[in-house]
Amino acid sequence: MNTPYPFTALVGQDDLRLALLLNAVSPAVGGVLVRGEKGTAKSTAVRALSALLPEVSVVSGCRFSCDPAAPDPDCPDGPHGAVAADGRPARMVELPVGASEDRLVGALDIERALSEGVKAFEPGLLADAHRGILYVDEVNLLHDHLVDLLLDAAAMGASYVEREGVSVRHAARFLLVGTMNPEEGELRPQLLDRFGLTVEVAASREPDQRVEVVRRRLAYDDDPAAFAARFADDEAELRERIVAARALLPNVRLGDAALRQIAATCAAFEVDGMRADIVMARTATALAAWAGREDVTADDVRQAALLALPHRRRRNPFDAPGLDEDKLDQTLEEFGDAADQDDDPDPEPEPDGPDPDGGPDGGGGQPPQGDDGPGVPPQGGEAQGRDPQEAPQPEPSAPEEPKQPAAPSTAPEQAPVGAAEPFRAKLLTVPGTGAGAAGRRSRARTEHGRTTGSRRPQGALGKLHLAATVQAAAPHQHARGRSGPGLVVRRDDLRQATREGREGNLVLFVVDASGSMAARQRMSAVKGAVLSLLLDAYQRRDKVGLVTFRGKDAEVALPPTSSVDAAAARLESLPTGGRTPLAAGLLKAHEVLRVERLRDPARRPLMVVVTDGRATGGPEPVRLAERAAGLHAAEGTASVVVDCETGLVRLGLAGQLAGRLGGTAVTLDELRADSIAGLVKDVQGTQHTSNSIRRAA
Repeated sequence: MNTPYPFTALVGQDDLRLALLLNAVSPAVGGVLVRGEKGTAKSTAVRALSALLPEVSVVSGCRFSCDPAAPDPDCPDGPHGAVAADGRPARMVELPVGASEDRLVGALDIERALSEGVKAFEPGLLADAHRGILYVDEVNLLHDHLVDLLLDAAAMGASYVEREGVSVRHAARFLLVGTMNPEEGELRPQLLDRFGLTVEVAASREPDQRVEVVRRRLAYDDDPAAFAARFADDEAELRERIVAARALLPNVRLGDAALRQIAATCAAFEVDGMRADIVMARTATALAAWAGREDVTADDVRQAALLALPHRRRRNPFDAPGLDEDKLDQTLEEFGDAADQDDDPDPEPEPDGPDPDGGPDGGGGQPPQGDDGPGVPPQGGEAQGRDPQEAPQPEPSAPEEPKQPAAPSTAPEQAPVGAAEPFRAKLLTVPGTGAGAAGRRSRARTEHGRTTGSRRPQGALGKLHLAATVQAAAPHQHARGRSGPGLVVRRDDLRQATREGREGNLVLFVVDASGSMAARQRMSAVKGAVLSLLLDAYQRRDKVGLVTFRGKDAEVALPPTSSVDAAAARLESLPTGGRTPLAAGLLKAHEVLRVERLRDPARRPLMVVVTDGRATGGPEPVRLAERAAGLHAAEGTASVVVDCETGLVRLGLAGQLAGRLGGTAVTLDELRADSIAGLVKDVQGTQHTSNSIRRAA
């Protein structure tokens, strides 16, 4: 068995360690979502925590880890009488991103259920994780319906499996930990709210701390057992402290003054619903127990707010999580009770600094040597981790103007302009029926959706089509010697339901940033339109990419990603100016789509070209643009051209480009869902204004 990295050997990451330990003390807090860049010990910390959890006593032979002192009366392996008990370490179960629903919740043998009337149930990962840790790496890449099932089980403490009228229930109480890199896409706000606490982690910028991280990691890799032995005493001490805090937790008092502070804080930050209040109350209680106190203090409430509220304040996908600490302090002071704090004989230290003795503010498992926390973001500093990315972008463009070509026809580069107010965009879809990842845009064959027919299963049976199965088995009942009321079913009779739902697509934006688009009002409207489409892509679970073209060439401003936040940031800083190399933009888009088809052939692309249709610069720019458009049309790439041309006299060049692409052209006004221009626009892959193309030719 591999020796896990010791929890007490982690350097820095005070918020992360504290959040994990609070959930170990009180799983009712609701789990932890760890957000941060790659290489910040997210997975290492979670795996290290499992070694700290106390041993669990289970009913001997029970696949669902029932507690001998209080066995689950509905356990599928029950009922349990006076049975032997076994002790084992608490499990840490990992849920892979590509796991199926049956792997998560368990699978019923439908064949035996129909033919024998037996509930033959194979437990899933939720059963394995009962009374332990369920760890989901890259939870933001998990399919939404799996995240819903996971969070429902975590909230109810039980898992339900329903298959064609056959139902199984079992207990599923676990410490839920999810990790994610925001650059790869965000979780929906509804799912974010279901995690009790959220922690933002980032690598330390303090050289001494980084040196210590490397030193310890190298020592662990050289000899894991010897390295773990160095921290054995610290691990044992921390394990005992968790047990003591769990025992103290039922005796912790949450007074009216603390409750008023919690309610006032949630109201002041305008969080939705009441889940935040409940999580804050449970977190503050766990903090008091962790500190060895029986009363919740204002410091506990403050720390609970910094862990439980930042991710609940997002109003749209482009909002960064964070909390205004000055506003928090003002609210706590206004609704605080000074007498409540004066009664505490041993007040806790201020939460702004780590506690080297393992106090509640330092995450408890603080390593004793050289780890005093310099360079670690202060508690609640989630938003501060983004500061390096928020440095102003436009200023460097001014000195570059003299370097632009001196040709009279070349416009100088202009500073970026802000986007207009986004609006609700019309649904743009890819024609036909796909088979890509679940989403909300185009028609596709999916595991969830309306039933459209049946087929013989290939491999393990998925969703049973009961009527088709009975119809297949009925003609053979006499030959099979049926004598009772039961139906004699063979494997060959089983039919799997085919379902149609919606898929997510790759929406590749190809944006004209040339001088013809540089009018401030026009570019602001264009950015507002693209931002609206990005919001739509976020809601429909699409991947997005951004190609821009201006001057002499095109560039991939953002490779295809699930992070619409990154696309919005690149769009906001997009400068304009120069000629219009339309052909270069289309060719760059063709290369991006070619690579993505190799990486993810099931995800169908939708190309959105945002331009006025002009093509300038270089020899025969119009002819080259037509040939580049023909490449996309030959491969059947679904496309839509957003016509940005304004004014009384319009050349209709964007419409001609759409014809060459085999797609559809829409104006900025027609892109609005509330526009009077018509209903939903489907991207037609082959039919458009062929007559206008002939006239143009």
